[in-house]
Amino acid sequence: MARLDPLHNLGSSAADGVQYLTFSLGAEEYGVEILKVQEIKGYTTITPIPSTPPHVKGVMNLRGTIVPVVDLRLRLGMPAAECTPFTVIIVMAVGTKVVGAIVDSVSDVVDVPRDDIQTTPHFGSGVDVRYIAGIAQTGEKLIVLLDVDAVLRSEELPAPLPAS
Repeated sequence: MARLDPLHNLGSSAADGVQYLTFSLGAEEYGVEILKVQEIKGYTTITPIPSTPPHVKGVMNLRGTIVPVVDLRLRLGMPAAECTPFTVIIVMAVGTKVVGAIVDSVSDVVDVPRDDIQTTPHFGSGVDVRYIAGIAQTGEKLIVLLDVDAVLRSEELPAPLPAS
């Protein structure tokens, strides 16, 4: 598998790492760049918005800003799950917008050396891997690294409005 090292030509050492917030969806472990994460909130009331895709659960009020909330399980083609006491909303910056993503539970913040990040394997034309930025290996565990901007494309989300 080819290695992912986008800063290789910028003079950074291959041992440089990137921090990822890891979380679970079902039995799988996923990660997003920590720099995209603004905060982690316990699951809260979400107001549904008509005529949105099924993965857009609605909006929530975050200190006066109305933020769209996406069920990451549904967005990635997984079956829906009931909320548990561990269910959280990860609030992230996506382009110029703020978006909440519902996940089963948050695991940890991990430092992943660039050498331990591999490009997404090619599965053939029948498998959609456009949301995967790479695969990280930490010990014996593999973490699917998500491309937040691709997963939470802003053109599919309601525009944030000021709270009244």
